[in-house]
Amino acid sequence: MAISKFYFLLFSICTDVAVAVSENSGSCYKIEPGTVAGIICVDIVLTLLIVMVTYHCARNQLQRSYKAEKVYMNVPAKCKA
Repeated sequence: MAISKFYFLLFSICTDVAVAVSENSGSCYKIEPGTVAGIICVDIVLTLLIVMVTYHCARNQLQRSYKAEKVYMNVPAKCKA
């Protein structure tokens, strides 16, 4: 929760600085709506990719630790990951 407040504060400060700088320059750089939509879509895809890779790695680690705790022929496993 605190992290999201920090990012909102950082975004607000950056936006205020951008507005202050652009008011003095007189010219404004325009970004097409398609470009903004593309950036948002790529951001969503990359976020989902990061979540899936993290889930996959965590699941593999959990399975390895579960296998290490199994008992084979009444002898506890000696290696724990």
